[in-house]
Amino acid sequence: MQIHPYPAPRPATGSGCHYRLFGLLALLLIGLGASIALHWNERLYFHLTHQWNVSAHDPALRWLPGYRVAIDARPIEGISRNLSAITYDSDLDRLLGVINGGPTEIVALSKRGELLERYPLEGFGDIEGLTYMGGGRVAVSDERAQRISIFQLPTLARSINVSEARFFSLGIGLNGNKGFEGVTYDAVGDRLFIVKERDPRQLYEVRGVAASLDGQLQLAVHDRSDWIASQVFATDLSDIHFDAETGHLILLSDESRLVMELGADGRMLSYRSLNGLFSDLGRSAPQPEGVTLDNDGTLYVVSEPNLFYSFRREEGQPEYHEPEEQQDEITKLSMTEKRHRMIHG
Repeated sequence: MQIHPYPAPRPATGSGCHYRLFGLLALLLIGLGASIALHWNERLYFHLTHQWNVSAHDPALRWLPGYRVAIDARPIEGISRNLSAITYDSDLDRLLGVINGGPTEIVALSKRGELLERYPLEGFGDIEGLTYMGGGRVAVSDERAQRISIFQLPTLARSINVSEARFFSLGIGLNGNKGFEGVTYDAVGDRLFIVKERDPRQLYEVRGVAASLDGQLQLAVHDRSDWIASQVFATDLSDIHFDAETGHLILLSDESRLVMELGADGRMLSYRSLNGLFSDLGRSAPQPEGVTLDNDGTLYVVSEPNLFYSFRREEGQPEYHEPEEQQDEITKLSMTEKRHRMIHG
């Protein structure tokens, strides 16, 4: 007689097969639903079709996949939390950021993520977006009120009261703290682009801003939301930057952890991930809130609570975070001294 150490397997019954098939179908449906909700299907379609139509060496493109991390998640000393938005001050070759809580302020940063100066904001609301317009003028966006305030940064760093600003509001689709999340300025076209975070995602173009500030009232508002509705595969929008070199828009998504390049006609052109699993980052950016480019084409991203990233279109290893031991005389100058020299010679 042959003895089996284990009971012989029982043949599958019809009901058991049905349960397994039902479970597999449920998993497939859940996966499909997640894919659609997170726009993975659109991202895959874009990747497969765009590889044949776009060249990484096209000078008309920023081509975000070609960017490599240079500074990876550097904590900014002197800032503990609530870092939101970033813009490039081309006059002083520095970065400006927003801290939107406890207290609200604009901060000046070096291009290595070092805190240089603070400009506390008094009487402003829920400030999320920031853009540099040139000549010391900045615009900030109030998320809840959907208001754009424009004012001059003082030569000497000090508090700025809301009474010093001029503003306009776009009370379109008010939705609490899901309002205006980012703002950027095109100096040549005298246009502001404003993004609404979600529910729904929206994009507006406002023409004639500087002209109106100078006394020639000629504001014109254009709804460009169809660009992002049909092209942008991200669940939210946390910031926007106008790339003066290409005329394209750079969009940032917090939830999807994506930086995206949108053409002047609203077409999606390229993207790169800020997810540690799908990029050269050491780990995923926790909450990316700000994006900008400088005159050299370096890409900067900031993430809450206080993290600083930079990316360059070149090969190489990320920089370490040790401060440089030697700096030239002009680097040692404070931003206040630089602005004073720019104005007074």
